[in-house]
Amino acid sequence: MKRLRIYVDTSVFGGCFDEEFAEESKRLFEEIANGKFLLVVSKTTFREIAGAPENIRNVLAQLSSSHVEVVQDSPDIDILRDAYLKAGVVGPASKTDAEHIATASIANVDFVVSWNFKHIVHYEKIHGYHAVNLMHGYKAIEIFSPREVVNL
Repeated sequence: MKRLRIYVDTSVFGGCFDEEFAEESKRLFEEIANGKFLLVVSKTTFREIAGAPENIRNVLAQLSSSHVEVVQDSPDIDILRDAYLKAGVVGPASKTDAEHIATASIANVDFVVSWNFKHIVHYEKIHGYHAVNLMHGYKAIEIFSPREVVNL
């Protein structure tokens, strides 16, 4: 069985320490550690996690490198991110959220996982990301919350 490649934004790392989101977030990282998923992260992820408390940084640090794929920065990511902003999918204050989706799209992951219901896991935003991706030659990207992904 093919191991699904999933892009997890930093809200899920932090979710491990939030009462509302901890159960599903921790379960997702357990499933990654058990080989069900390949975690795809980016330089954007590392930049955000670098400023987070140690317990959040440790979620990523404790995963085996065999369960993690790092996507390198590329001009294509910047172009797609800027296209989301230009199309008004999200505003300039959400540039990092757009960068996460652009990275995941360029990396051709199976889906994105996030707790960000305002700028990522929202039907209007998802449709916007899909439209821009299709206009730029990328597939529509699936976006879910951890609650929709994990086996509880």
